[in-house]
Order: sequence, then structure tokens, then C-alpha cells
Amino acid sequence: MSNTPDLVFFAVLARHPSLASAAPELGVTPPAVSRRLAALEKRLGVRLFHRTTRRLSLTPEGERYLEEGGRILREIDTLERSLVASREQPRGLLRINATFGFGRRHLAPAISDFAWRYPEVEVLLELTDKPLDLTAHAMDIGIRFGEPPDRRVLARKIVTNRRLLCAAPGYLVQHGEPATPRDLAGHQCIVIRENTSAFNNWQLSDGHQQTLVKVRGPLSTNHGEVAVDWAVAGHGILLRSEWDIAPMLQAGQLRQVLPDWADVSADIHALYPQRHHLSAKVRVFIDFLVDRFAAYRATAP
Repeated sequence: MSNTPDLVFFAVLARHPSLASAAPELGVTPPAVSRRLAALEKRLGVRLFHRTTRRLSLTPEGERYLEEGGRILREIDTLERSLVASREQPRGLLRINATFGFGRRHLAPAISDFAWRYPEVEVLLELTDKPLDLTAHAMDIGIRFGEPPDRRVLARKIVTNRRLLCAAPGYLVQHGEPATPRDLAGHQCIVIRENTSAFNNWQLSDGHQQTLVKVRGPLSTNHGEVAVDWAVAGHGILLRSEWDIAPMLQAGQLRQVLPDWADVSADIHALYPQRHHLSAKVRVFIDFLVDRFAAYRATAP
């Protein structure tokens, strides 16, 4: 009974003819009910019941407390039902952060289809060149490449991904193909400056061993699509996500270089603050992305 809110306690008493008859519903003894009522009346500074040995009756103050308190309890119940429904039914504003290239090319079309399926969810997509702090910027979901960097957020892998080495056929005809990762140091490489990591260090693996190669070149940018355009134009070798260069590889505009080597720490994850782990809108959106990209990969050449 000590954990029962005063309004609920009082509403129970008002339904019974005596303190003794209310005690079993409250799960306590009649003396405990009497003490709780006395403490409530002392706190409010008014008498809520006329008490006789056989019957309780409400005072005018008690009638007001019951009427207005009942309204408050109904509002609380409505609020709690609404909160539960928001966990079960996706609705409300969903704020998503992603990088420009993947966000524009892959995520935006996915959101378009998601919006048709879940019309009660409003989506705000914010594309940035550097990942935003989800908590500081009040974001619900962040789409990230590589291992999740922050223990304050939860993460779910959306799809497996690699960063592949590639170059235009014309560049390879003119400059030759590297035979080992170490040969990259002698080539013109197109460098993407992302996040705070060393932008010209490429971490490569062939599945058995890893090597770190320091590269250089005359062109660098913080925009992945610009770097892909430069690679297609023949300016050098690029290390880029297979999700971004797959169409160019299929069309022959780019050719994979050192096909046994790749940066494998590039899986795509959905990150979300721990407070959102039960949110329906977050849950259904991440499920939607997992299903969509699994189907995409299954049908990709």
C-alpha cells in the first residue's frame, strides 16, 4: 500500500462503505488503512471522510478530491496507454543522420518507400560529411560504416560491406597495376578525408594478414562521390565502399585493383541511443533497412 499513489488509495476507499472493507483490496490491515488516511488528511489539511463505526461518507472536500482526482487518474491512464501504443505502433518524428554519399544514393530511396508503408512516421534525414553525436543533436538513428565507436549507443548491423581498391581502365593502362599493397605507395591515389582518422593510411586485409599502406596523390576530398568521379576520370586509385562503386564496376568505368585485398572494417550499422531500444519507429525502420538491403545484396551481380 505504501507504493500506491494517494489518489488511487483514496479512490479505493471511496468505493467501500468502511475502512475495514477496503483493507483487503489494498492488501493491508484496517489499522494501516486508518493510519494512511489520517496521514493523507494531515498532509492536505482537510477532512476527506465523515467516519462512524459503521460507515464512511465523503465530506465536500472529499467529493472534490475524488472528482478532480478521478479526472487526473483518467488523464494519466490515457497518457500511459498512448505511450504504450507509441511503442507498439510506429508514429512520430524519426530523426536520422547519415553521410552524404550513402545517404543520398541508398538511404533516401529507402526512406521514400518506408514513408509510404508507415505514413504516421515523419522522417527528418540530415546528411553530413562527419557523423553527428546522436545524443547531442537529438538524433534517433545514425547510419555508420565500420565498427560502432561509442558505448553509449546500441548498434545493429544493416549489411556486410567492404571497401575495395579500384581505378579507371585508362589509368591502369598508363600507370600499370600494383602487384602488392606496398606498390600503392608509388601510385597516384585519391584520398578521402573523413572523420578524424589519418586520411592517407589504408588498412588492407586479404583474409589472412593485414597491412597498413601510406598513400599519396594530387587529389583529396571530404566527399565520397567527388572522389568516385575523379577515379572514373582516371586520376588515380581509390579505396571506396563497394556499395558506392558497384555500378561503375559493373559498367566497366572502374576496375578492381588488388582484388584479394580490401578494407573489411566497413560493415554498415544503424546506431541508436539506448533510450530508444523499445521505440516502435526506431525498431521498424531498422528492420525495414535490414530486409531491404538483404534483398538488394541477394539480387546484386
